[in-house]
Amino acid sequence: MADKDLNPSCILFKDVRSALKLDELGVEIATIALPAAMALTADPIASLIDTAFIGQIGPVELAAVGVSIALFNQISRIAIFPLVSVTTSFVAEEDSVKGARLDFKEDDVSSQDSEDKMLIPQKGLDEKMHRLDTAKSFEIGEAEHGKKQIASAPSALIIGGILGLLQAVFLITAARPLLSFMGVKYVGSEMSKPAEQYLKLRSLGAPAVLLSLAMQGVFRGLKDTKTPLYATVSGDLVNIILDPIFIFVLKMGVRGAATAHVISQYLIALILFWRLQREVELLSPSREYLQLGRFMKNGFQLLIRVIAVTFCVTLSASMAARLGSTEMAAFQVCLQVWLASSLLADGLAVAGQAILASAFARKDYGRAAATASRVLQLSLALGFCLAVMLGFGLHFGARTFTKDADVIRFIGVGIPFVAATQPINSLAFVFDGVNFGASDFAYSAYSMVIVAIFSIIALLVLSSTCGFIGIWVALTVYMSLRALAGFWRIGTATGPWEFLRS
Repeated sequence: MADKDLNPSCILFKDVRSALKLDELGVEIATIALPAAMALTADPIASLIDTAFIGQIGPVELAAVGVSIALFNQISRIAIFPLVSVTTSFVAEEDSVKGARLDFKEDDVSSQDSEDKMLIPQKGLDEKMHRLDTAKSFEIGEAEHGKKQIASAPSALIIGGILGLLQAVFLITAARPLLSFMGVKYVGSEMSKPAEQYLKLRSLGAPAVLLSLAMQGVFRGLKDTKTPLYATVSGDLVNIILDPIFIFVLKMGVRGAATAHVISQYLIALILFWRLQREVELLSPSREYLQLGRFMKNGFQLLIRVIAVTFCVTLSASMAARLGSTEMAAFQVCLQVWLASSLLADGLAVAGQAILASAFARKDYGRAAATASRVLQLSLALGFCLAVMLGFGLHFGARTFTKDADVIRFIGVGIPFVAATQPINSLAFVFDGVNFGASDFAYSAYSMVIVAIFSIIALLVLSSTCGFIGIWVALTVYMSLRALAGFWRIGTATGPWEFLRS
């Protein structure tokens, strides 16, 4: 059980002196979090390099691609976030209770006569029975050829493939009205042609993106974040190599950047599939085995959440685009850095989610509380380090993205916000992982809707009154409310965290 002296609202300070200690829990977190963080930041870094190459073409192209990337990423998140989050939790639970079932079988064999069974404490027997029932409900086992049979794996790939195709069709056919919503009008905007070209070409890679992220969710649930790292880095290196060839040598401009990105995404998908099919049985025996209903129920709750998140970030990009191409170009650079650096905390979120899902499946509440405290403390430390690094580094690195003096001036305006919000962002992302690890999907969804309502109001009011600065103030409010919502659930010891009261 949890520590009886622990006030739920003080979970951030529990054993804080051990936050950086490399004990058993610290090593497990590091083993999962570090490769996950590198994999998560590899794609944004590749996008930053894309941005740097495109910035050499001109500020109009930089702004146009910025709008397209923001639109593509936010629509992708509508499908990606629920799929990956649900997959990670489900696979971690299934893999954990499989071990519980094996433990139960070993104990059952060693205590077959009734006299031996009477020696087992009733509480321990009840816990073992619970773990056995849970394991049976997942229907997991080992295939004859040694592969794991995990229902969530083929389910995730089927859903990911379908969603990827739907996203590609939607973005290609609705490119113009979507860009118009983002402030890039087809008639009268110099950004319209390059933005449409980039968006349509990059959309061809949507099926690969969704499949890749679904497979990454499976690997994360298995606590293997090294394989996704190797695949992502390989694909992004290809992207970086092809960018200058397609953009400058073949003179394809923004079309070349999009083409290079699509090729890299399909390479990542192929590498991940090759590795996954060696470890997990992907040919499901029956439709019932797939448990698609379970996926859809929890995925729908997270879909509500991610739509709220997506609308906030997309609206901020739309407000920036309406200010003009110079402001949008600067906003694109700041936003990419903001997201890329903040995603480092997502590595901790992945580690927290995987370990917590296993702990909750086994009803090991002591480990659950310790894991939550540790990853949250590490997220704060990471956030302050990022704040210092970006506060100094981005001032000197702005010219990497563009030579336009006006764009650089607006980047300078955004730098204090990008740097100062890093601790808040880190906490918000890790709180997400902690609550997902507890399978608290419903609270995560509906609390985010409330956060989005207040954030959208702030965006509309502040962008119209304070322009570029107002957008960043509103984004700061948005991330602060996200962190507060994550803390509220644990701090009040409600939902799956009720055990903190005991």
